[in-house]
Amino acid sequence: MSKLTTATKRLVLGRPFRSDSLGHTLLPKRIALPVFASDAMSSVAYAPEEIFLVLSVSGLAGYSYAPWLGLAVAAVMFIVVTSYRQNVHAYPSGGGDFEVVTTNLGPTAGLTVGSALLVDYVLTVAVSISSAASTIGSAIPFIATHKVLFAVAAIALLTAMNLRGVRESGRMFALLSYAFVFGMFGMLAWGLLRIFVLGDEVRAESASFELHAEEEHLAGIALVFLLARAFSSGCAALTGVEAISNGVPAFRKPKSRNAATTLLMLGGISIVLLLGIIVLARQLHVVFAEDPAQLVGAPEGYHQKTLIAQIAHAVFDNFTPGFFFVATVTSVILVLAANTAYNGFPVLGSVLAQARFLPRQLHTRGDRLAFSNGILFLAVGAIGFVVAFDAEVTRLIQLYIIGVFVSFTLSQTGMLRHWTRLLRRETDPAERRRMLRSRAINAMGLVATGTVLVIVLITKFFAGAWIAIVTMAVIFVVMKMIHHHYESVARELDEFEWDGVLPSRSHSIVLVSRLHLPTRRALAYARAGRPDTLEAITVNVDEDDTRSLVRDWENSDIPVPLKVVESPYREITKPVLDYVKRVRKDAPRDVVTVFIPEYVVGHWWEQVLHNQSALRLKGRLLFEPGVMVTSVPWQLSSSARARGGGEGAAPGSVRRGYGDNG
Repeated sequence: MSKLTTATKRLVLGRPFRSDSLGHTLLPKRIALPVFASDAMSSVAYAPEEIFLVLSVSGLAGYSYAPWLGLAVAAVMFIVVTSYRQNVHAYPSGGGDFEVVTTNLGPTAGLTVGSALLVDYVLTVAVSISSAASTIGSAIPFIATHKVLFAVAAIALLTAMNLRGVRESGRMFALLSYAFVFGMFGMLAWGLLRIFVLGDEVRAESASFELHAEEEHLAGIALVFLLARAFSSGCAALTGVEAISNGVPAFRKPKSRNAATTLLMLGGISIVLLLGIIVLARQLHVVFAEDPAQLVGAPEGYHQKTLIAQIAHAVFDNFTPGFFFVATVTSVILVLAANTAYNGFPVLGSVLAQARFLPRQLHTRGDRLAFSNGILFLAVGAIGFVVAFDAEVTRLIQLYIIGVFVSFTLSQTGMLRHWTRLLRRETDPAERRRMLRSRAINAMGLVATGTVLVIVLITKFFAGAWIAIVTMAVIFVVMKMIHHHYESVARELDEFEWDGVLPSRSHSIVLVSRLHLPTRRALAYARAGRPDTLEAITVNVDEDDTRSLVRDWENSDIPVPLKVVESPYREITKPVLDYVKRVRKDAPRDVVTVFIPEYVVGHWWEQVLHNQSALRLKGRLLFEPGVMVTSVPWQLSSSARARGGGEGAAPGSVRRGYGDNG
C-alpha cells in the first residue's frame, strides 16, 4: 500500500487498534441503546403514519380503529421483546437468530434465517435513508429532486463513520438519538398536558379536512383485510429488535444481562412512543391520506406534512423552536436508523463466514476492530436497492419486514426446542420452573410472530414482498454453494495419506496457515533443497487457531521447527516482511527464499475465496532485495476439470513413473 493510500486511510478511519484493545471498544448500556435501538425507535416516526395511511382508504371512520391496532402492535412488541430476552441469555455469542435456529432446527432452517436477516438489514438501510431523503426533501427542494444522490451520499457517510469502529460511531450517534427521544417525549407530554390538564383546544392543521373514501362502508372480509393490512404496516415498528441479540458480543460484561436490559429499555421506549403518537393524533383529529387528492377542503397547492410534523406543529403552535427541534431530530433519527443495520449485518456476516457460508474475509476485523468487509458489503447492497427503486419509500416499504418476521418465527420455534431439550435432562425443581416459564414466553412469541408473518405475507406479497422473498432465496442458494465449496476443499486438503515425495526445489522459509496437504508439500520441497537453515513460520492473527496449529505441529512427525510471528494488528503481510528483513540483516550474503503454498483453482469465483493473502504477500516480497519468492501450487479438483483433463497426476507421481506414459 502506497504512502498516499495509507495516509488517506488513516485520515478517514483513524489509527489502527491492537487486537488486545478489543475490550476497550465494548459498549456500555448508555451507548448500546442508541447504537442498536435507533432503528426500532425511529420506526415510531413512520409506523403510526402507515396505520393511518392504510385506514384512510375507508374514510374518517376508519381512523377509529387506529388505537386498537396500535395496542395490537404494542402487544406483539411486548411479547417479542420478552421472548428475545430469553434468547440473549441462552445464546450470548452473537449468532442471534441464526445460532438459535441452526442449533435447534438444523442448518437449512438456520441458513433461511441468515438469508432473511441479511436482506432485512440491507432494506433497513435503504428504507431509512430513503425516508430521510423524503422528509428532508419536503423542506429542501434540491434534495427532493436528487433523492438518489442524497441517499447514496448518506450511506457513504454512515459507512465511513462505522468503519472507524462501533464505539466511536456509537458516541457520535448517541447524542442525536437521545435528542430524538427527548423531543418525542417532550412533544407527547406537552400535547397531552395541554389537552387533558390545561383544557386547551389543540387541533391539527388538517383537522378541518374531510376525507374522500375510496371504499366506504367496508364490512366482512374487506374490512378484515383492510385492518390486517394496516396492522402489518404498523408492525414495521418491530424492526430492529433482533439486532440486539446479534450484537451481544459488543456489550460490556456481563454481556447477556446488559443486552437484556437494553432490550427492555428499547421495548419500553418504543411502545410508549407508538401508543402516545396514535392517541395524540386522534385527539388532534389529524387527517392523513394515502393520496393527497382524497383530502376534501384542503387549499389549492396544499402539501401534506408527515404525521409527526402535523402533531408537532399543533402542539408547539406558540413555540416555533419546539416544532423545528422535533422536525430536525426526526429527520436525523431516520438517517441514524440505518446504523442498527451497520452493527447487526457485519456481526451476522462474521458468524456466517465462520460457519463457511460466506467468504472468509467477512469473519476478520479491520484496523479499527470493526468488521470492515461486512460494513462495505452492506453499503453496496443498500446502494443497489436505493438506485433500483429510485429511493422511493412507498416502493421499498413493501419489501420490508418480511425477513425480520421470518427470523422471529423460526427463532421462537428454535427456542421452544431448546427449552424442551434441556427439560428432558434437568432434575432440579427450581431450574425446571424457570425453564418452563421461559418456554411459555417463547411459545407466546411463536404464536404472535407466526400470526404476523402470515398476515404480512397475505397483505404484502403481490405489493412487492415477493421481490424480498426471491432475494432471500437467491442468497440462500449462493451461501449453500459457498459452503459446499469450502467443505469440498477442506475434505480434499485434509487427506491423511501423504506419499512423502521430496521434490528437487529448495527454500529457506515456509509460510504456514494450517497443517494440511499444501503445507506438507511446501515443507517437502524445502527439505529436498537441503538449505542451510529451514524454518516454518505462521502469523498469529487468531489466538485459538494459532494454538491449535502449534498443538498439531508438535504432535506431527515434521522435523522442521515452527515459529510464531506475532501480529498485534491482525496483519499478515507486514509481520512476514519484517521477519524476512531481520533474516537478511543478520546474514546479508544469504539468499532468502520464501515458499508460499497456493491453490490452483478452475473458476474465477474460487479465486475470490482463496489466495488473497498470498497475492498481497508476493507483491510485497518481490520488491525486497536478496529475496526469492516461490509459489508451491496445489491443484484443486476444479482446476483439473477446467483444463479439460481428468484427475491430473501430481509432479512427483510423474517422476516416479505413475503418470501417463503415452
